[in-house]
Amino acid sequence: MTYQTIDGVRVWGTPESGALAQAKTCAEYGNVVQTLLMADHHKGYSQPIGGVVVYDGQISPSGVGYDIACGNKAVRTNLLAADIKSGMPKIMDSIARKISFGVGRFNNEKVDHGLFDDPDWAAYLTVGKQEHDKLRALAQNQLGTVGSGNHYVDLFEEEETGRLWIANHFGSRGFGHKTASGFINLAAGRDFFGKAPGEKMDQPPVLLELNSELGDLYYRAMKLAGRYAYAGRDYVIEQVLSILGAEADLEVHNHHNYAWKETHDGKEVVVVRKGATPSAPGQVGFIGGSMGDISVIVKGKDSTENKDSYYSTVHGAGRIMSRTQAAGKMNWKTRTRSGGQITPEQMMNAVNDYGVELRGAGTDESPFVYRKLLEVLDAHAETIEVMHVLKPIGVCMAGADEFDPYKD
Repeated sequence: MTYQTIDGVRVWGTPESGALAQAKTCAEYGNVVQTLLMADHHKGYSQPIGGVVVYDGQISPSGVGYDIACGNKAVRTNLLAADIKSGMPKIMDSIARKISFGVGRFNNEKVDHGLFDDPDWAAYLTVGKQEHDKLRALAQNQLGTVGSGNHYVDLFEEEETGRLWIANHFGSRGFGHKTASGFINLAAGRDFFGKAPGEKMDQPPVLLELNSELGDLYYRAMKLAGRYAYAGRDYVIEQVLSILGAEADLEVHNHHNYAWKETHDGKEVVVVRKGATPSAPGQVGFIGGSMGDISVIVKGKDSTENKDSYYSTVHGAGRIMSRTQAAGKMNWKTRTRSGGQITPEQMMNAVNDYGVELRGAGTDESPFVYRKLLEVLDAHAETIEVMHVLKPIGVCMAGADEFDPYKD
């Protein structure tokens, strides 16, 4: 076995004290079957990122987190990366112009989608007509926008074949964030759109009984946010394919902030993965590295250790430096930063050395703030196999000084 068990928590990779403490707290509340930490784990809000908590009959809105259904879509195109390398600056300019990046951004092209006729919108009507109407309008306006933070649209060259891949990373945007905060408020007896008191990173998980009215409403709302995230990632990939004049012949699509009803050891449980990728035997997933590192397509193994992981693996390389440590504190009145450990020059030198055409991004997303992806993948060698290795050649993110009020 490549994992260790610490106070009942199964831990892959090197334990990080803050995340481990959060996992132990999660294990002490509710009907917990098992708590796990993937090798990319670090502290999050309530449940650690890279953390998996398995419940019997319960679901945790704080465990799923504020970015419900954050995940990745990756497609292999019919082009070779060599076919477009000479035109990369113009291509990345087009992606940066065409796709809407940033907090609160609306899509310039109204997207009509069958999702807005989904019967699960009734869950919001049960909460209240005002809540339903506001969230539906926000969702319609933001469908197909990417957001900020660590969310991106990337172009990759597959190491084995030279094929060009496209991948993106984002979730359910403001719709998902307001859904999460709304149900956390309702669980505490506050109004859906009420202002929450000072939330703390290490506070215990918010739990709902799945068979209660509120638990059922949250589960339906979460699933709707999941379908919304899928629709948004589909839309963005189609936009980039159009820019490239390319077609996709293989796609990989998965959430990594979500709660799934699954059967393990003959019993249905709820598996809450926050920053963890599902990896059932034969299941294919995308795992992203930093802008100066590889990403990979992986497949879950039919192994005892994968079963022990509740078929879960990493979702990325994992942060080793906080945003403030990397970029410093931002003074929003003067729009200046101070105290950061990473300079823009250091970031650009690293990215240029790796051969990446970069648009947007701040030093808090530079390669220096993440582990090397191979290190965390090695810790899961008994649970997943790497199918394709992808080297980034183009990275597009929100601007360096984009204010991001959303939590992981």
